Amino acid sequence: MAKIVIDPGHGGTDGGASGNGIVEKDLTLEISKYMYDKFDELGVPVSITRTTDETLSPTERVERILAPYGNESDVIVISNHINAGG
Repeated sequence: MAKIVIDPGHGGTDGGASGNGIVEKDLTLEISKYMYDKFDELGVPVSITRTTDETLSPTERVERILAPYGNESDVIVISNHINAGG
């Protein structure tokens, strides 16, 4: 069975895109936690890189992606981002 790592984009000092009262880092975290819960309920091995509003350096983000399952071919990484549009 595939193993999933969910990465909520941005966080902490990196807010990502914002507009209309929506801040990307908050929405990606909310969506990612929802996804985590659903995969967990289904019995799919799942991990998440952050569960709070924290700043991750690029190195820390990669370390957290690799930590639970390594770099095997059965690992799926889902990095959530919500971009601003016109």
